[in-house]
Amino acid sequence: MAWFSQGRKRSGWLALGLHPDHVDLVHVKRTVNHKPEITLCESYRREGSYAETLTRLRKELRLDQYRCTTLLKSQDYQVHQLDAPNVPAAELKTAVRWRVKDVIDYPLDAATVDVLDIPVDGNAPARNHSVYAITARNTVIEACVNLFNDAAVPLDAIDIPDLAQRNIAALFEPEDRGVAMLAFFEKEGMLTFTRGGELYLARRIEVSVSQITDTDTDAAQRNQAFERIALELQRSLDNFDRNYHYVPISKLLLAPLPQECGLLEYLAPNLSVPVESIDLSSVLDFPAIPDLKHPARQSQCFEAIGAALRDNAAAT
Repeated sequence: MAWFSQGRKRSGWLALGLHPDHVDLVHVKRTVNHKPEITLCESYRREGSYAETLTRLRKELRLDQYRCTTLLKSQDYQVHQLDAPNVPAAELKTAVRWRVKDVIDYPLDAATVDVLDIPVDGNAPARNHSVYAITARNTVIEACVNLFNDAAVPLDAIDIPDLAQRNIAALFEPEDRGVAMLAFFEKEGMLTFTRGGELYLARRIEVSVSQITDTDTDAAQRNQAFERIALELQRSLDNFDRNYHYVPISKLLLAPLPQECGLLEYLAPNLSVPVESIDLSSVLDFPAIPDLKHPARQSQCFEAIGAALRDNAAAT
């Protein structure tokens, strides 16, 4: 989300993904009529504090030349679906801000709020539609900003994983149809529904990537995780069909995993839509980064790649 912005710099975006033991850096350039190109994808060990690590990387990689973005952690923000206020577009954000005071458990003055529109059925009679209000405590945003300021790294935007995943899903969408995308991370999975580059719905699944890929996980535990995932997916697909019947979902896309675990083979016969694994090389160019051909590397940098796919046209 564009909670704040500074001036333009080099073409494209550099996303910095901050993890407990390392920092992922991904730079993506977009050009008309060509695949987006990943020109940089590196991971660096965290040495000392985040600020110390970022300071070192700023000097080594000249980070001041880039437009930089980073992602909030899932526990640091909330997404609320609200009826859109009947106000002019220019007043929407202010009106939504006043509405969220009834759904957050802290004072409105302590909240940072942004708004994401949910597209409506263009063939249906005009009616009120919904929006997503994304809220975070000011202290969370300030801590993120101060971290980058301490390292003298220019931070042009702060985004959320829901929209990073949307950016990748958009590259795989068939014309006039939507896709569901499922990705797994250190603490949870995320399911998104998109069409036309727009996010309609995001759900979290409380299954971590290690629960389905670790070799130490026995077959029974993995099968339980698979069953839980399939149940959550079908419930979400059914719910989406009820509420967004005007958005046909063509397939479920599985994001790259660190290693093959049999999830695709389990889900395919148990869901109401086709299931496909994706390879980012089919929608992105990265000629100078051969290790990105490997699913494990794509999995590790998935969120940062999605954040770096942000562009001015799609930015919210």
